[in-house]
Amino acid sequence: MKSTILVYKIIALTSFIVLVSVQYFLVYNTYKLKDEHFFVSEKNIINDNYIKSVRNDKVFPGAQRIIDKYILGNMDTLENLYRRSPKGFKIFKEKMCDSIFRELRKCSNMDSLFSAIRKNNNLNTDLQYRLVIPEINISFFANHYIPLYKAGVKYGLTNPLIQTPEGIVIDGNLAHPMKQNQVTSLNVSSSDAHSYQLSFTLYVDSPNRYFTIFKLMIPTFALSFFSILGVVLIYFYTFKNWVKQKKIADMKSDFLKSITHEFHTPLATIIIANKNLQNDKVLEKKSNIQPLTDIIERQAGRLKTLFSSVLDITVMNAGSLQKKKYLLNNLLDEILLDYRLKSSGSNIEIDFVKDAENPAVNLDSFWFTTMLLNIFENAIKYNHNTRKKITLRTVYQEDVIAIHIFDNGIGMSQQTVQHIFEKFYRNTADKNKEISGIGLGLYYTKQCLEAHRWKMEVNSKVGEGSEFVILIPKEN
Repeated sequence: MKSTILVYKIIALTSFIVLVSVQYFLVYNTYKLKDEHFFVSEKNIINDNYIKSVRNDKVFPGAQRIIDKYILGNMDTLENLYRRSPKGFKIFKEKMCDSIFRELRKCSNMDSLFSAIRKNNNLNTDLQYRLVIPEINISFFANHYIPLYKAGVKYGLTNPLIQTPEGIVIDGNLAHPMKQNQVTSLNVSSSDAHSYQLSFTLYVDSPNRYFTIFKLMIPTFALSFFSILGVVLIYFYTFKNWVKQKKIADMKSDFLKSITHEFHTPLATIIIANKNLQNDKVLEKKSNIQPLTDIIERQAGRLKTLFSSVLDITVMNAGSLQKKKYLLNNLLDEILLDYRLKSSGSNIEIDFVKDAENPAVNLDSFWFTTMLLNIFENAIKYNHNTRKKITLRTVYQEDVIAIHIFDNGIGMSQQTVQHIFEKFYRNTADKNKEISGIGLGLYYTKQCLEAHRWKMEVNSKVGEGSEFVILIPKEN
């Protein structure tokens, strides 16, 4: 059963991982979609207004005049250096670009332009922007451009703080420009010779972009979480009920298998007693007949009780016991007599040391007998000695009546002692592999003890045998 449950757990865990992965994929795609479409309407408004403002200009209103002054005003110098001194051309273009960027940043009116766009269109006042120039090229021949500046190329003269992967920062304080918050990207050029090409990009976004997207995603997160939680709970309760039903089914099956060994004891005793009755030497003395017929009667009664109890052994409790008063030593004599007869011919020695007292005890004789026989059977099964010995001793103490059961078996470790009363537990040491059984005998012993409200102590040491002590309170 444990291996079957493990397989189901592995399947469940795998299914759960697949479910979570699918949910993650769906949620992530939803996030990406919202991220891409976040701020779309505002971006369109800002884009339209910005393009109108720079329709006859570049970068920001008035910027074209600055750029033309430097590039067109130095066109001849740039061309001569390009043709005659590549190194001089490189130095001059860096100085010129640095001058362009400095003056553009100094003269930028983008703050006022952006504030006006934001105010006129009732946009959020927390919006931030960044205006960058990613590229400037010059043309000495029609449609043949030579780079003056390109994003990613570091210029030593230009302030490194304004040189970003997106390009030179002209204005704005937006911290994280990216594709998702890019509003406008323009590339202005001319096909004429002695002209230039200029690219500039405007990024606009809210500083709380991710938090805002997260708030928009809360319904999606909640739906995903509760759907997974619902599946897990349904599976958990289904699996729990399945395990419970399987345990009940296994318990019934195991009980029907294990109860057969309870039948064997009285049946074997009856068969042996019957064979003795068929022995002419036994029949010669009439005094031998009565004890044998008494044994047959007792064991037949035990079989009858066993059949009537077969359906409710798993629900044994104090209310189901049929208690009567028995003289303890006399009852133990009967039980040992039957067991000696059953085990006659085996190398089993059973001794009974009686206390001088013979107290009357209120108990269910059927379950009391079953309990003792289970202990006896274990004492014999877990015993490698040629001569197996069991000693019973009754001790009448101040507040309890103690029944000590000693054996000379293989003994048990303390770890084994802690588990011997558990259902289906068996000592699985290598040396015990040949021992049959399914681990219910001492479990039923514990059930009997609890139903009678008795206690048991177990003392054992590996290689030195075991001692079981049944403690019966005197009020019993």
